[in-house]
Amino acid sequence: MLTCLREDFGNPSSAHRMGIEASRRIKSAREAVLSALGDDRGAFGQVLWTSGGTEADALGVMGAARARKGHGRHVVATAIEHPAVLGSLDLLAAEGFETTLVPVEPSGVVSPEKMAGAVRRDTVVVACMLVNNEIGTIQPVAEVARAVRGERRDVHIHCDAVQAVGKIPVDVRGLGVDTLALSAHKLHGPKGVGALWLRKGARLSPLWSGGGQEQGLRSGTENVPGIFALGVAIGLAVGSLAEEMARVAELRARFANRVLGQGLGAWENGSDAPRVPHVLSLSFPGLTAEPLLHALEGRGVFLSAGSACSSKERGQSHVLRAIGVPDGAGTLRVSLARDVTADDVDTAAEVLVEEARTLAR
Repeated sequence: MLTCLREDFGNPSSAHRMGIEASRRIKSAREAVLSALGDDRGAFGQVLWTSGGTEADALGVMGAARARKGHGRHVVATAIEHPAVLGSLDLLAAEGFETTLVPVEPSGVVSPEKMAGAVRRDTVVVACMLVNNEIGTIQPVAEVARAVRGERRDVHIHCDAVQAVGKIPVDVRGLGVDTLALSAHKLHGPKGVGALWLRKGARLSPLWSGGGQEQGLRSGTENVPGIFALGVAIGLAVGSLAEEMARVAELRARFANRVLGQGLGAWENGSDAPRVPHVLSLSFPGLTAEPLLHALEGRGVFLSAGSACSSKERGQSHVLRAIGVPDGAGTLRVSLARDVTADDVDTAAEVLVEEARTLAR
């Protein structure tokens, strides 16, 4: 990134040497993202750069719905989608679209049959996330895509994979989706840059107009340092994916074992479903999450209540309501990063148990 800022700071649309070098860096990042998604050389789709996962979700959902509004004005999504997708549905509703949210099972996984059952003759977009950002459950996206297309073949299927890419294997061909969103900061890259994979033949309406970058679908001078860093980060993440998955899953189990069974009545959300290794959701009966978070912060342990994107909202999150977590239970999300060690996990778990006991008195 520093090289891009100090030396290769040209506009990639410019024809001079600095512009050409900036364009080359963008090309290398594009190749890295395509390779990480199982689409080497862009044989099946293309990558559009965005300002992050939220914009990628908005372009994938609203862009597809607006492009297909002549075929219908109905959109289907799971009830546990990220606020970026749910917010896009709200904006579409204001434009006259109808939306249907499909409930998930208590395990935190949606039923492909229920998703397909929500599809109507006027359905134009179906949104199903790959990994839930609060409880870490993996959704059966490929099965949902097959079931939905059994009802209507021309439905556009969008997948929010922000919490999946670089954490578990992701293959856009196997998933059968039309668009897939990802974000750099979930890969230890910088904040404020993301991407949307778009299948060949799928249509989008741009969210705005301008200079025509990204084939007119996302105008604006490219964020070269951010894009290049995303390419480097995704390459590093995918390059050590198998080893990292095993290591982090062991740390997650280690953390859970040191907290559960300590007389606090705590339980693990989503434990009966396939999950990503780096997310652990714990609920504590009779405790409020916010005081517990502040107590932990004072001792150098940083967790969140549900998603960081919605942690400032009051009350229980829509995801916890969807899986039936009681209102009187405080829920914490533990996120395990690449640099977290077993010692970190042991210390954090010990501090969490101590502070939870103190607040429960």
